[in-house]
Amino acid sequence: MNRTKGDEEEYWNSSKFKAFTFDDEDDELSQLKESKRAVNSLRDFVDDDDDDDLERVSWSGEAVGSRTRPGSFQSLSDALSDTPAKSYAPELGRPKGEYRDYSNDWSPSDTVRRLRKGKVCSLERFRSLQDKLQLLEEAVSMHDGNVITAVLIFLKRTLSKDILFRELEVRQVALRHLIHFLKEIGDQKLLLDLFRFLDRTEELALSHYREHLNIQDPDKRKEFLKTCVGLPFSAEDSAHIQDHYTLLERQIIIEANDRHLESAGQTEIFRKHPRKASILNMPLVTTLFYSCFYHYTEAEGTFSSPVNLKKTFKIPDKQYVLTALAARAKLRAWNDVDALFTTKNWLGYTKKRAPIGFHRVVEILHKNNAPVQILQEYVNLVEDVDTKLNLATKFKCHDVVIDTYRDLKDRQQLLAYRSKVDKGSAEEEKIDALLSSSVSSYSLPLQQAQETDSSQNSTKCMFPRSGRIAVG
Repeated sequence: MNRTKGDEEEYWNSSKFKAFTFDDEDDELSQLKESKRAVNSLRDFVDDDDDDDLERVSWSGEAVGSRTRPGSFQSLSDALSDTPAKSYAPELGRPKGEYRDYSNDWSPSDTVRRLRKGKVCSLERFRSLQDKLQLLEEAVSMHDGNVITAVLIFLKRTLSKDILFRELEVRQVALRHLIHFLKEIGDQKLLLDLFRFLDRTEELALSHYREHLNIQDPDKRKEFLKTCVGLPFSAEDSAHIQDHYTLLERQIIIEANDRHLESAGQTEIFRKHPRKASILNMPLVTTLFYSCFYHYTEAEGTFSSPVNLKKTFKIPDKQYVLTALAARAKLRAWNDVDALFTTKNWLGYTKKRAPIGFHRVVEILHKNNAPVQILQEYVNLVEDVDTKLNLATKFKCHDVVIDTYRDLKDRQQLLAYRSKVDKGSAEEEKIDALLSSSVSSYSLPLQQAQETDSSQNSTKCMFPRSGRIAVG
């Protein structure tokens, strides 16, 4: 092989292998490692337990104390919770210079601005407490609730509880966001620790009370509610907690007794109307309806008596009457409905009275397919004439309409209503009878008036006015 002197020098001074240098700009292995670190930093941002937290954030809603711009954080939430790690794989082939978006060169303010625009940034470079707090303050200054929440998730994962609580205590906006976020994701343990640190006893008690929602067993829930009775609630909340405990205690007793009666098959009401659901954990109004439906005639001393429930939980008269009416009308127990509105005075006289108004009574009765005779009785008790006529017309209570127009002496309305009833019906005959009787009653006074006028005229001729004396 013939080489020139210059070629030989170049051959001996060159090599296929590169020596190790601290400048890794052209080192492919170093580029691959750098890319891998970038991907790992992104995975750290979305992995671990906080991934679930981020998915549960209501990004469309606005947390307390924030002014979130609509749609300003859509892409960030997608990047945090929905974008799989494999989507970054194609980036490995890019030059190293294009990975500056994922590098550690961004300041806290730059990072927050990029987060606000929906760009993916790693927060792992902020290791010192000072940097993390500066990052939080920059997020708060942006007034973007989603950015604040994202930073708080990072701080929650990387700071101890004591340090996090201590720093948030003097940053009320961020504190409100954290409380809202913990309520959203249901992290009751951390929320209780936070309220305990802040010495917010009432909020601590309420958060503890909410834990009963996670207890499915009725007996265990009852025992848990018993522990909540003595907690430092407000006066109104304390009464609510006590009522909740008492109601569940009653429901457990009623449920056990009724389940036994239903399985025995010896009680008529349970045979005709089998229970569709358990009474456990139902609201007070539902419990009252259940009691009025299955235990209406029971003595006041029993736990399942409607009157006992009314007195124990101080249920207002309107609510009690409305619920009892709905229950008894559903059973078509019209005598019970009548007794519900019948009152006696001290002289023994009876009177119908409805604290909910008889117009509502009529609507409920019609909803439960009450007979026309029952409807007419209660439509007649409506005091306002226009309301009475509207209800009577709507529910075809013809007798009420006819009698009302008769009392109003409105002949024109009677004639108009005659066309709305069936031909040859009893209602049409009643209208015809009223119209014919009204004609005769009107003709008699007219004849008497004419006779009176003629007698007055003759009297005037016989006795002229004083002061006008004829001179002859």
